Amino acid sequence: MHVINLKKWKKLLKILFVISVILGISIFAISKTFAMQHYYNVDFTTGMVTADALNVRSGPSTEYDVIANLRKNEYIRIFAAIGSWYIVQIEGDYVGAVSQKYVKPIYPNSNNSGSNTNTGSNSNSTAVAKLTADEQETFNLINQQRQNQGLSALKVDAELQRVARIKAQDMVDNNYFSHNSPIYGSPFDMLKSFKVSYKTAAENIAGNSSNSAAVNAWMNSAGHKANILNGSYQYTGVGVVSSPTYGKVYVQMFIGK
Repeated sequence: MHVINLKKWKKLLKILFVISVILGISIFAISKTFAMQHYYNVDFTTGMVTADALNVRSGPSTEYDVIANLRKNEYIRIFAAIGSWYIVQIEGDYVGAVSQKYVKPIYPNSNNSGSNTNTGSNSNSTAVAKLTADEQETFNLINQQRQNQGLSALKVDAELQRVARIKAQDMVDNNYFSHNSPIYGSPFDMLKSFKVSYKTAAENIAGNSSNSAAVNAWMNSAGHKANILNGSYQYTGVGVVSSPTYGKVYVQMFIGK
């Protein structure tokens, strides 16, 4: 008859206890993973912050760490939703979650109702139809900022739109970032060359990887913001062109007639 040594028996029990603890932790971790909420798609890609300050968290709950902060009227890119939270990307390439309660969806074409006509150019509806997806979204975001301040929405002027796009492509082709083009000169020289008539004019330029980030950057710059919120401008053109340096180059021209 074999007799088990007491010391060996105790050692065996300790080993079994450690194994059971490890298995218990593993089972708990697996259960936690399987218990996560399912995401669902939303029918828009851009949202605007409505709270004075909004935390971006590392997960869809207030129990997760805060990884970034947003301010009122900032734009965010929305990928999907989990429960009552949006999964978002913000400037700086942070990806996280924000509460849906403090985000207003921005739908394409939501700021372009009405049938305005532009003096000396195509109708607004015709010009808007020619915008690329990036140009359309940037145009919508700009008008949202104006409407937040009680200003009338800008209208797209077909010829000004063409000039803005040519200027954006010129910046990419000639590898510069400036209001003054080596080909066309200043924005005012360019408008004159393309026979665009105006009483007052301005230009914003940007280099960025996303439309919402470009508009946020403009709104955080006093001079660019002043152009966007200038009530004397009624017409605009928005050129957005892919850039190997910035991701995208943005040119927005404003005129008042």
